[in-house]
Amino acid sequence: MQQKFTFLAIFFLFVLPVKAQLFPQLGSQRAGISALTFLKMDVSPRSAGLAGANICLTGDGYSTYTNPATLAEVETFSLAGANTFWIADINFAYLTASTHSKRVGTFGFSLSALNSGAMEVRTTFQPEGTGELFYANYFTAGLSYSKRLTDQFSWGITGKYVQERLAQFVAQTGVVDLGFLYETDFKDLRFAVMVQSFGVNSKLRGSVTLDTTFNKKPLSLDSYPTPTVFQLGISIVPWKSADEKQSLTTMLQLNHPNDNAENIRIGLEYNYKDLLFLRAGYKINVSDQNLPTAGVGIRTRAGRHPLMFDYALDPMRYLGIVHRVGLNFSLNPTTENNE
Repeated sequence: MQQKFTFLAIFFLFVLPVKAQLFPQLGSQRAGISALTFLKMDVSPRSAGLAGANICLTGDGYSTYTNPATLAEVETFSLAGANTFWIADINFAYLTASTHSKRVGTFGFSLSALNSGAMEVRTTFQPEGTGELFYANYFTAGLSYSKRLTDQFSWGITGKYVQERLAQFVAQTGVVDLGFLYETDFKDLRFAVMVQSFGVNSKLRGSVTLDTTFNKKPLSLDSYPTPTVFQLGISIVPWKSADEKQSLTTMLQLNHPNDNAENIRIGLEYNYKDLLFLRAGYKINVSDQNLPTAGVGIRTRAGRHPLMFDYALDPMRYLGIVHRVGLNFSLNPTTENNE
Protein backbone atom coordinates (compact mmCIF):
# COMPACT_ATOMS: atom_id res chain seq x y z
CA MET A 1 0.00 0.00 0.00
CA GLN A 2 2.83 2.42 0.83
CA GLN A 3 4.41 1.76 -2.58
CA LYS A 4 1.12 2.66 -4.28
CA PHE A 5 0.91 6.08 -2.63
CA THR A 6 4.61 6.73 -3.23
CA PHE A 7 4.12 6.06 -6.93
CA LEU A 8 1.10 8.36 -7.13
CA ALA A 9 2.93 11.15 -5.31
CA ILE A 10 5.84 10.97 -7.75
CA PHE A 11 3.40 10.79 -10.65
CA PHE A 12 1.62 14.04 -9.74
CA LEU A 13 4.77 15.89 -8.65
CA PHE A 14 6.23 15.21 -12.07
CA VAL A 15 3.17 16.11 -14.11
CA LEU A 16 1.68 19.18 -12.41
CA PRO A 17 4.61 21.56 -13.08
CA VAL A 18 4.52 20.70 -16.80
CA LYS A 19 2.01 23.40 -17.66
CA ALA A 20 4.29 26.20 -16.49
CA GLN A 21 7.53 24.73 -17.82
CA LEU A 22 6.71 22.96 -21.08
CA PHE A 23 3.51 24.55 -22.29
CA PRO A 24 3.53 28.32 -21.63
CA GLN A 25 0.58 28.81 -24.04
CA LEU A 26 2.68 27.23 -26.78
CA GLY A 27 0.52 26.88 -29.88
CA SER A 28 -2.46 28.88 -28.59
CA GLN A 29 -1.95 31.27 -31.49
CA ARG A 30 -3.35 28.48 -33.70
CA ALA A 31 -6.74 28.55 -31.94
CA GLY A 32 -9.72 28.63 -34.25
CA ILE A 33 -8.01 27.72 -37.53
CA SER A 34 -9.84 24.40 -38.09
CA ALA A 35 -13.39 23.42 -39.01
CA LEU A 36 -15.49 20.48 -37.76
CA THR A 37 -14.19 20.85 -34.21
CA PHE A 38 -17.01 18.57 -32.99
CA LEU A 39 -14.72 15.72 -34.08
CA LYS A 40 -12.68 16.42 -30.94
CA MET A 41 -15.68 15.97 -28.62
CA ASP A 42 -15.21 12.84 -26.52
CA VAL A 43 -17.97 10.30 -27.14
CA SER A 44 -16.97 7.76 -24.46
CA PRO A 45 -18.26 8.26 -20.88
CA ARG A 46 -15.39 6.11 -19.63
CA SER A 47 -12.84 8.29 -21.40
CA ALA A 48 -14.53 11.53 -20.33
CA GLY A 49 -14.38 10.49 -16.68
CA LEU A 50 -10.63 10.10 -17.13
CA ALA A 51 -10.28 13.61 -18.63
CA GLY A 52 -9.80 12.17 -22.11
CA ALA A 53 -6.72 10.06 -21.30
CA ASN A 54 -8.09 7.37 -23.56
CA ILE A 55 -5.71 5.95 -26.15
CA CYS A 56 -4.22 3.37 -23.74
CA LEU A 57 -7.55 2.19 -22.34
CA THR A 58 -8.34 -1.50 -22.66
CA GLY A 59 -10.53 -2.18 -25.66
CA ASP A 60 -14.29 -1.70 -25.46
CA GLY A 61 -17.15 -0.69 -27.73
CA TYR A 62 -15.91 2.91 -27.89
CA SER A 63 -12.50 1.92 -29.26
CA THR A 64 -13.74 2.92 -32.72
CA TYR A 65 -13.30 6.49 -31.42
CA THR A 66 -10.71 6.39 -28.62
CA ASN A 67 -8.09 4.28 -30.40
CA PRO A 68 -8.88 1.74 -33.15
CA ALA A 69 -5.73 -0.22 -32.20
CA THR A 70 -7.40 -1.30 -28.94
CA LEU A 71 -10.38 -2.63 -30.90
CA ALA A 72 -8.32 -5.80 -31.44
CA GLU A 73 -8.89 -6.59 -27.75
CA VAL A 74 -12.67 -6.80 -28.29
CA GLU A 75 -12.88 -10.47 -29.24
CA THR A 76 -16.65 -10.82 -29.33
CA PHE A 77 -19.59 -8.98 -30.85
CA SER A 78 -20.04 -5.63 -29.12
CA LEU A 79 -22.66 -2.90 -29.36
CA ALA A 80 -22.33 0.45 -27.60
CA GLY A 81 -24.24 3.71 -27.54
CA ALA A 82 -23.65 6.98 -25.71
CA ASN A 83 -25.08 10.47 -25.53
CA THR A 84 -23.33 13.69 -24.57
CA PHE A 85 -25.52 16.39 -23.05
CA TRP A 86 -23.46 19.36 -24.19
CA ILE A 87 -23.91 23.00 -23.29
CA ALA A 88 -26.80 25.12 -24.69
CA ASP A 89 -29.06 22.03 -25.02
CA ILE A 90 -26.81 20.50 -27.70
CA ASN A 91 -26.91 16.70 -27.92
CA PHE A 92 -24.21 14.49 -29.40
CA ALA A 93 -25.12 10.82 -29.95
CA TYR A 94 -22.74 7.98 -30.79
CA LEU A 95 -23.52 4.39 -31.83
CA THR A 96 -20.96 1.71 -32.62
CA ALA A 97 -20.80 -2.03 -33.26
CA SER A 98 -17.87 -4.39 -33.74
CA THR A 99 -17.29 -8.02 -34.59
CA HIS A 100 -14.18 -10.20 -34.37
CA SER A 101 -12.59 -12.80 -36.60
CA LYS A 102 -9.58 -14.77 -35.31
CA ARG A 103 -8.01 -14.96 -38.75
CA VAL A 104 -8.83 -11.57 -40.20
CA GLY A 105 -9.09 -9.18 -37.24
CA THR A 106 -11.75 -6.96 -35.71
CA PHE A 107 -14.12 -4.77 -37.70
CA GLY A 108 -16.15 -1.88 -36.34
CA PHE A 109 -18.82 0.47 -37.61
CA SER A 110 -19.82 3.75 -36.00
CA LEU A 111 -22.32 6.57 -36.44
CA SER A 112 -22.44 9.92 -34.71
CA ALA A 113 -24.82 12.87 -34.91
CA LEU A 114 -24.78 16.29 -33.31
CA ASN A 115 -27.81 18.60 -33.36
CA SER A 116 -27.82 22.20 -32.18
CA GLY A 117 -31.58 22.51 -31.88
CA ALA A 118 -33.52 25.38 -33.42
CA MET A 119 -31.84 28.79 -33.59
CA GLU A 120 -33.41 32.08 -34.65
CA VAL A 121 -32.38 33.87 -37.82
CA ARG A 122 -31.21 37.39 -36.92
CA THR A 123 -30.28 40.29 -39.19
CA THR A 124 -28.83 43.76 -38.74
CA PHE A 125 -32.26 45.35 -38.71
CA GLN A 126 -34.01 42.50 -36.87
CA PRO A 127 -31.57 41.57 -34.09
CA GLU A 128 -34.37 39.98 -32.04
CA GLY A 129 -35.13 37.52 -34.83
CA THR A 130 -37.02 37.38 -38.11
CA GLY A 131 -39.32 34.55 -37.06
CA GLU A 132 -37.35 32.06 -39.15
CA LEU A 133 -35.33 29.20 -37.70
CA PHE A 134 -32.16 27.44 -38.78
CA TYR A 135 -30.20 24.41 -37.56
CA ALA A 136 -26.62 23.20 -37.31
CA ASN A 137 -26.22 19.44 -37.80
CA TYR A 138 -23.13 17.26 -37.96
CA PHE A 139 -22.96 13.61 -38.97
CA THR A 140 -20.24 10.96 -39.30
CA ALA A 141 -20.17 7.36 -40.49
CA GLY A 142 -17.02 5.38 -39.80
CA LEU A 143 -15.55 1.99 -40.64
CA SER A 144 -12.77 0.58 -38.41
CA TYR A 145 -10.32 -2.28 -38.70
CA SER A 146 -7.87 -3.55 -36.08
CA LYS A 147 -5.51 -6.50 -35.81
CA ARG A 148 -2.93 -7.93 -33.44
CA LEU A 149 0.39 -8.38 -35.22
CA THR A 150 2.00 -10.00 -32.15
CA ASP A 151 0.94 -10.74 -28.58
CA GLN A 152 2.19 -7.28 -27.61
CA PHE A 153 1.63 -5.08 -30.66
CA SER A 154 -1.60 -4.11 -32.42
CA TRP A 155 -2.72 -1.44 -34.83
CA GLY A 156 -6.01 -0.04 -36.07
CA ILE A 157 -7.50 2.44 -38.50
CA THR A 158 -10.84 4.21 -38.80
CA GLY A 159 -12.04 6.00 -41.92
CA LYS A 160 -14.90 8.47 -41.50
CA TYR A 161 -17.26 10.28 -43.82
CA VAL A 162 -18.08 13.67 -42.26
CA GLN A 163 -20.96 15.96 -43.15
CA GLU A 164 -21.73 19.43 -41.80
CA ARG A 165 -25.01 21.27 -42.38
CA LEU A 166 -25.31 24.90 -41.29
CA ALA A 167 -28.62 26.42 -42.41
CA GLN A 168 -28.59 25.96 -46.21
CA PHE A 169 -24.83 25.38 -46.39
CA VAL A 170 -23.29 21.89 -46.61
CA ALA A 171 -19.73 20.61 -46.26
CA GLN A 172 -18.53 17.05 -46.84
CA THR A 173 -15.13 15.53 -46.27
CA GLY A 174 -13.30 12.45 -45.02
CA VAL A 175 -10.91 11.88 -42.12
CA VAL A 176 -8.76 9.00 -40.87
CA ASP A 177 -7.80 7.88 -37.35
CA LEU A 178 -4.65 5.73 -37.14
CA GLY A 179 -3.52 4.15 -33.87
CA PHE A 180 -0.83 1.80 -32.51
CA LEU A 181 -0.63 0.00 -29.16
CA TYR A 182 2.29 -1.76 -27.45
CA GLU A 183 1.78 -3.83 -24.30
CA THR A 184 4.31 -5.16 -21.79
CA ASP A 185 4.21 -7.70 -18.96
CA PHE A 186 5.46 -5.23 -16.36
CA LYS A 187 2.45 -4.04 -14.32
CA ASP A 188 0.31 -4.02 -17.49
CA LEU A 189 2.39 -1.15 -18.86
CA ARG A 190 1.01 0.07 -22.20
CA PHE A 191 2.19 2.63 -24.76
CA ALA A 192 0.03 4.06 -27.52
CA VAL A 193 0.32 6.55 -30.38
CA MET A 194 -2.56 7.88 -32.43
CA VAL A 195 -3.29 10.45 -35.13
CA GLN A 196 -6.92 11.53 -34.96
CA SER A 197 -9.02 13.23 -37.65
CA PHE A 198 -6.35 13.54 -40.33
CA GLY A 199 -8.00 14.54 -43.59
CA VAL A 200 -8.57 16.97 -46.41
CA ASN A 201 -9.83 20.52 -45.87
CA SER A 202 -13.52 21.19 -45.38
CA LYS A 203 -15.47 23.93 -47.16
CA LEU A 204 -19.10 24.96 -46.81
CA ARG A 205 -20.98 25.20 -50.09
CA GLY A 206 -24.27 26.93 -50.74
CA SER A 207 -25.80 30.30 -51.39
CA VAL A 208 -27.84 32.84 -49.50
CA THR A 209 -29.88 35.86 -50.51
CA LEU A 210 -28.96 38.90 -48.42
CA ASP A 211 -31.94 41.22 -47.84
CA THR A 212 -29.82 44.34 -47.90
CA THR A 213 -29.40 47.13 -50.44
CA PHE A 214 -26.11 48.50 -49.14
CA ASN A 215 -23.97 45.37 -49.39
CA LYS A 216 -24.01 43.56 -52.71
CA LYS A 217 -20.67 41.82 -52.26
CA PRO A 218 -21.08 38.07 -52.93
CA LEU A 219 -20.58 35.73 -50.01
CA SER A 220 -17.14 34.09 -50.01
CA LEU A 221 -16.54 30.79 -48.22
CA ASP A 222 -13.02 29.53 -47.50
CA SER A 223 -11.82 26.01 -46.80
CA TYR A 224 -10.36 25.05 -43.42
CA PRO A 225 -8.33 22.07 -42.17
CA THR A 226 -9.82 19.31 -40.08
CA PRO A 227 -8.96 19.29 -36.34
CA THR A 228 -6.05 16.84 -36.46
CA VAL A 229 -4.65 15.75 -33.08
CA PHE A 230 -1.43 13.80 -32.50
CA GLN A 231 -1.69 11.79 -29.26
CA LEU A 232 0.94 9.97 -27.22
CA GLY A 233 -0.08 7.99 -24.13
CA ILE A 234 1.10 5.63 -21.41
CA SER A 235 -0.77 3.63 -18.75
CA ILE A 236 0.27 1.36 -15.89
CA VAL A 237 -1.34 -0.59 -13.06
CA PRO A 238 0.83 0.40 -10.05
CA TRP A 239 -1.26 -1.49 -7.49
CA LYS A 240 -3.29 -4.68 -7.28
CA SER A 241 -4.63 -6.31 -4.17
CA ALA A 242 -3.21 -9.69 -3.17
CA ASP A 243 -6.35 -11.49 -4.33
CA GLU A 244 -6.39 -9.36 -7.55
CA LYS A 245 -9.98 -8.29 -6.88
CA GLN A 246 -9.01 -4.63 -6.72
CA SER A 247 -6.65 -2.57 -8.85
CA LEU A 248 -5.72 0.99 -9.73
CA THR A 249 -4.79 2.10 -13.24
CA THR A 250 -3.06 5.40 -14.01
CA MET A 251 -2.96 7.08 -17.42
CA LEU A 252 -0.95 9.96 -18.83
CA GLN A 253 -1.50 11.40 -22.31
CA LEU A 254 -0.03 14.24 -24.36
CA ASN A 255 -2.20 15.84 -27.05
CA HIS A 256 -0.76 17.99 -29.85
CA PRO A 257 -3.67 19.57 -31.82
CA ASN A 258 -3.18 21.53 -35.02
CA ASP A 259 -5.59 24.25 -33.86
CA ASN A 260 -4.66 24.97 -30.25
CA ALA A 261 -2.02 24.62 -27.55
CA GLU A 262 -0.54 21.30 -26.47
CA ASN A 263 -2.20 19.78 -23.41
CA ILE A 264 -1.87 16.87 -21.00
CA ARG A 265 -4.56 14.53 -19.67
CA ILE A 266 -4.22 12.52 -16.44
CA GLY A 267 -6.58 9.70 -15.49
CA LEU A 268 -7.07 7.31 -12.55
CA GLU A 269 -9.39 4.28 -12.59
CA TYR A 270 -10.17 2.12 -9.54
CA ASN A 271 -11.50 -1.35 -10.33
CA TYR A 272 -13.41 -3.43 -7.78
CA LYS A 273 -13.96 -7.05 -8.84
CA ASP A 274 -14.54 -5.96 -12.48
CA LEU A 275 -17.99 -4.86 -11.31
CA LEU A 276 -17.50 -1.28 -10.10
CA PHE A 277 -15.20 1.30 -11.66
CA LEU A 278 -14.51 4.72 -10.14
CA ARG A 279 -12.74 7.28 -12.33
CA ALA A 280 -11.18 10.70 -11.99
CA GLY A 281 -9.11 12.89 -14.29
CA TYR A 282 -7.52 16.26 -14.80
CA LYS A 283 -6.67 18.36 -17.88
CA ILE A 284 -3.57 20.53 -17.99
CA ASN A 285 -3.42 23.56 -20.29
CA VAL A 286 -7.00 23.26 -21.56
CA SER A 287 -8.67 26.67 -21.37
CA ASP A 288 -11.91 26.77 -19.32
CA GLN A 289 -11.52 23.06 -18.45
CA ASN A 290 -9.23 23.17 -15.42
CA LEU A 291 -11.62 21.39 -13.06
CA PRO A 292 -11.35 17.64 -12.26
CA THR A 293 -13.52 15.18 -14.14
CA ALA A 294 -15.24 12.17 -12.57
CA GLY A 295 -17.04 9.05 -13.68
CA VAL A 296 -18.42 5.68 -12.66
CA GLY A 297 -18.89 2.37 -14.42
CA ILE A 298 -21.12 -0.52 -13.34
CA ARG A 299 -20.91 -3.94 -14.95
CA THR A 300 -24.02 -6.11 -14.87
CA ARG A 301 -25.63 -8.66 -17.16
CA ALA A 302 -28.42 -8.89 -19.68
CA GLY A 303 -29.20 -12.57 -19.40
CA ARG A 304 -25.81 -14.27 -19.82
CA HIS A 305 -24.26 -11.34 -21.65
CA PRO A 306 -22.14 -8.58 -20.07
CA LEU A 307 -23.69 -5.10 -19.95
CA MET A 308 -21.71 -2.02 -18.91
CA PHE A 309 -23.24 1.28 -17.78
CA ASP A 310 -20.98 4.33 -17.78
CA TYR A 311 -21.52 7.89 -16.60
CA ALA A 312 -19.14 10.87 -16.65
CA LEU A 313 -19.25 14.39 -15.28
CA ASP A 314 -17.09 16.97 -17.08
CA PRO A 315 -17.29 20.45 -15.47
CA MET A 316 -16.27 23.63 -17.27
CA ARG A 317 -15.57 26.81 -15.34
CA TYR A 318 -17.82 29.19 -17.30
CA LEU A 319 -20.08 27.01 -19.47
CA GLY A 320 -21.37 24.55 -16.86
CA ILE A 321 -21.28 20.77 -16.52
CA VAL A 322 -21.30 18.32 -19.40
CA HIS A 323 -22.90 14.92 -18.68
CA ARG A 324 -22.28 11.72 -20.63
CA VAL A 325 -24.09 8.39 -20.33
CA GLY A 326 -23.53 5.17 -22.22
CA LEU A 327 -24.34 1.47 -22.45
CA ASN A 328 -21.94 -1.15 -23.75
CA PHE A 329 -23.33 -4.62 -24.55
CA SER A 330 -21.23 -7.60 -25.60
CA LEU A 331 -21.97 -11.24 -26.25
CA ASN A 332 -20.69 -13.76 -23.77
CA PRO A 333 -17.73 -15.36 -25.59
CA THR A 334 -18.77 -18.86 -24.48
CA THR A 335 -22.30 -18.36 -25.80
CA GLU A 336 -20.99 -16.91 -29.05
CA ASN A 337 -18.74 -19.92 -29.65
CA ASN A 338 -21.57 -22.35 -28.94
CA GLU A 339 -23.79 -20.59 -31.43
